[in-house]
Amino acid sequence: MIGFITGQVQYLMAPTACIMTSSGVGYDVELPLSSFCQLQVDAPAQIWTHFHVREDAQLLYGFIERKERDVFRQLIKINGVGAKMALAMLSAMSAAELKMHVEQNSETALTRIPGIGKKTAQRLLIELKDKLKNIEVDTSSAGFEFQPAPVSTEGSIIAEVEGALISLGYKEREAQQAIKAAKSNGDTFDNTQHLLKATLQQLSGF
Repeated sequence: MIGFITGQVQYLMAPTACIMTSSGVGYDVELPLSSFCQLQVDAPAQIWTHFHVREDAQLLYGFIERKERDVFRQLIKINGVGAKMALAMLSAMSAAELKMHVEQNSETALTRIPGIGKKTAQRLLIELKDKLKNIEVDTSSAGFEFQPAPVSTEGSIIAEVEGALISLGYKEREAQQAIKAAKSNGDTFDNTQHLLKATLQQLSGF
């Protein structure tokens, strides 16, 4: 199993990053948006990984923090929660925020995540109470910080953000409306990370 890789970021296409190791092997790694937005092209990266095997594919999921990976592994143990939904959950909120919402029994917070309805949220709250109780995360600083990425054109930034959200389960119209809302106050976004952050805040209702 591939559990950890270190190398240089070759390219970023949300939510996937290619990490080139010192051995000359490049790994395509799919990350939650919180981790993706901390990477920069040509910068060094250390990624905790989960190797996921399906009948039709072998996929590598990555996380900046080991505890994020630990939470991901607990999520995919739950019946009906696949890797895609788990990734969407950790894109919509950090591991600390997820644990906080579970402890507060916040059904509404979970239903904001694509693919999670009221009944699923209720079941997740019950099952996650036991699965997350032994995972220590810093809930006092729930949230994540984005590092700037290389400047790109506005059109390509919007397209990349929309594509990333759709790949995580958001509907095309939902993604487009959130992007529009994020830009409604006149702010300009010169990189994907900043627009992703603003759009996720819209989708989370913050």
